[in-house]
Parts: sequence; C-alpha cells; structure tokens
Amino acid sequence: MLQWMRIVCASSPEEGQNKGGALVEQGELRSAGGVEYTLIRKRVKNLTLRLAPDGSVRVSAPLRAGAASVDAFVAAHADWVKRAEARHRATEAARAALAPPEKDQCLALFKEVSDGVFPRFEKVLGGKKPVIKVRDMRTRWGSCHPAKRQITLAARLALQPPAAIEYVVVHEYCHFVHPDHQAGFWALVESILPDWKARRALLRNPR
Repeated sequence: MLQWMRIVCASSPEEGQNKGGALVEQGELRSAGGVEYTLIRKRVKNLTLRLAPDGSVRVSAPLRAGAASVDAFVAAHADWVKRAEARHRATEAARAALAPPEKDQCLALFKEVSDGVFPRFEKVLGGKKPVIKVRDMRTRWGSCHPAKRQITLAARLALQPPAAIEYVVVHEYCHFVHPDHQAGFWALVESILPDWKARRALLRNPR
C-alpha cells in the first residue's frame, strides 16, 4: 500500500532548479480533482505532493505507482492544494507590495553602513574601501569577492531592520579574512557584533 507525505516547497533556486526558480524536473502533466499537476516518477517509496516555488503542483511517485492511484491521491487532497495555492498567491502579492527602494538609494544606505564597518578592516584591506554593489538577488543577502575587493548586497536587504543590515555587512566584511564559515569566521563576527545571532534572526526572508 502506498504511503504519502505532503509538504509545501518554498525553497530558493538551488539544485534541480533553473535561475527563474522553476524546478527543472521533467514529468507527465496530469489533472485530478480540479488540480493540474506534474507527475514525476522516482526511486522513492512514498507519494509526495508539493507546491513548487513557481506555484506549480508536483507529485513524486514510486516508479511502479499506477497513474490512477496517483490521481486519486491528488483528488483526495485537492482542498489542501487550493489552500496552498492561495497562500502562495498571497505571499507573492505581499512580496510585490514590498518592493525595495531604487538601487541608488540602496547603494547610499549600504555605503553608509559599510563606512562604519570599514575601520575594523582597514589594515586587512590595505587602507582601501571595498567596492559596494547592489543586485536583485533572491537567494542570498550578500556576497563577498576578496579578489575584487568587492561586496555585493541584495537590494531587498534595504527593507530589513538597520541592525540586520549591519549584521549582513559585517558578515561579508569578515569574508575578507575568512573565506569560509569555519569557527574562526564566526569568532570574528562575534568579536564585532556580540549579538549577531539576534541580529541575524531579524532578517525576514520573503520567500
């Protein structure tokens, strides 16, 4: 007898996804109980129903699972799918309403925060301030490129609390010293921001 598990997938584009956030999995397009879904057969034991980041419905099923039994499973959970889709639409609408400021405004804000952090890293950077750039990034708050002496920050970071913004900037600065996230990296972050964990918790991920 097939067992099942339901999850709502709201992950960011990573393995198995393209840059637009849609899953790259290939499958059979089907419909049951008023729900259009993509059936993907895998070497799994359970049926898994999920809502992908792009709002599409995906069902992973064992290789030998009959299509009729999968349809029945989806139909039985049609109400759950509709509620999940409604939540997804509401989230997307809220995200659109919270559009970040213009990039030049974001850059001005981030440079101001960076100027306050720079003195702690002036010797490491040879007395030269790093280049601060702004991008529309959905999967991370920022990134550091030591070789280019550059920090790139997500435009949406400007919508976060000031303490959280400072944490992200400090986090990226620390990568000029420690390129990884080993103990030495976090020790350096804590030496600058003893309350970094509380600041990190302030970050409100819109995904």
